[in-house]
Amino acid sequence: MNTVIADVKALEVLDSRGWPTVKAKVTLADGTVGAAAVPSGASTGENEAVELRDGDKSRFSGKGVLKAVANVEDTIARQVKGLDATNQRVLDEVMINLDGTLNKGRLGANAILSVSMAAAVASAKSLGLPLYKYLGGTEANRLPVPMMNILNGGKHADNSVDFQEFMVMPIGAPSFHEGLRYGAEVFHTLKGLLNKTGYSTAVGDEGGFAPDLTGNEEACELIVEAIEAAGFKPGKDVSIALDPAASSLFKNGRYHLTGEDSCDLTSEQMLAIYKDWVERFPIVSIEDGFDENDWPAFKGMTAALGNKIQIVGDDLYVTNTRFVCRGITEHSTNAVLIKLNQIGTVTETVDAINMCRDAGWNYVISHRSGETEDTFMADFAVAMGGGQIKTGSASRSERIAKYNRLLEIEHELGPCAKFYWKSMV
Repeated sequence: MNTVIADVKALEVLDSRGWPTVKAKVTLADGTVGAAAVPSGASTGENEAVELRDGDKSRFSGKGVLKAVANVEDTIARQVKGLDATNQRVLDEVMINLDGTLNKGRLGANAILSVSMAAAVASAKSLGLPLYKYLGGTEANRLPVPMMNILNGGKHADNSVDFQEFMVMPIGAPSFHEGLRYGAEVFHTLKGLLNKTGYSTAVGDEGGFAPDLTGNEEACELIVEAIEAAGFKPGKDVSIALDPAASSLFKNGRYHLTGEDSCDLTSEQMLAIYKDWVERFPIVSIEDGFDENDWPAFKGMTAALGNKIQIVGDDLYVTNTRFVCRGITEHSTNAVLIKLNQIGTVTETVDAINMCRDAGWNYVISHRSGETEDTFMADFAVAMGGGQIKTGSASRSERIAKYNRLLEIEHELGPCAKFYWKSMV
């Protein structure tokens, strides 16, 4: 066993939307190879680490990543060869310092993260450990409750629904595999209901159905109907989680809704909708209910609903400890969405999670709308022990790959596997 980095290579591959992304391969001195591919988001926070694109309109409409690939094979490789891959913090700090910007805009977060993840994969293989135990320790055994996106809207679908994600969470399931079954059965039942009412069953970026509904509220009504028709009890067996992605609805100080809900709303009026829905629907989590710069609105929502439901910040925090620290100080939310590519290294992602742990906050390991078949985040979710994962619907193989990896981990853990929902009530 020799975990010194001997070689680093990268290539341009395609994500689930057919756009390029970066895949890196790290080879250790003992011959072990670790590979990792980086996801890409459509709904992105303005403070996210930079995803470096070529800008060459003659290739992939400017979305190529050959510059990022070159940065891996030239600039990064020269500096990390000879480092011990098992010292993740040193490796990541070398790349962060090499980039030298606050947002990783020089080398690209996609270039840096691909090497950061691939080095962790190689290290785990070399040490003979599954990735979740390498990253989380030998006691890592908590399987996450899935947030399964079954209705898509907003930037994730070409339809009339404003809110980006309507998800189901099998909070009453006794195990991960049963929870996955609950979600899948609700998903398939919903398809039948949509067919029956003449709605489209085409799916959006994350595998959820993307029908042209009359408005956002109808989505909640259909999901409750699907939960009941599948034989489950809403709020007890299966609950609803929302991601309005409200930054995409915010313009000139107001929130613009279309369809039957057509109106321009203040932050206070948006909060009134959320309060009403929490009373009428089995909602247990709302993510990004306001614009990423509307900090007072998040604080007001947490004060009003934080003792009832999980209030998650995504664009608000972009997995950055600087913003998470502000949120904790100001009581802005009670949970954080965690995305590796928002910050750009494994170490910085873990630092954000540790900050949540210290504050007693929940945290959700999340995919992006542009995913790959890479299953790193499934192992990462178990390693971090937060008990929640957001990785899409019960369709599209790049989503199912994560669920299937979690099934493998659960099987491997056997009776040691834990699975439970941490309610905010």
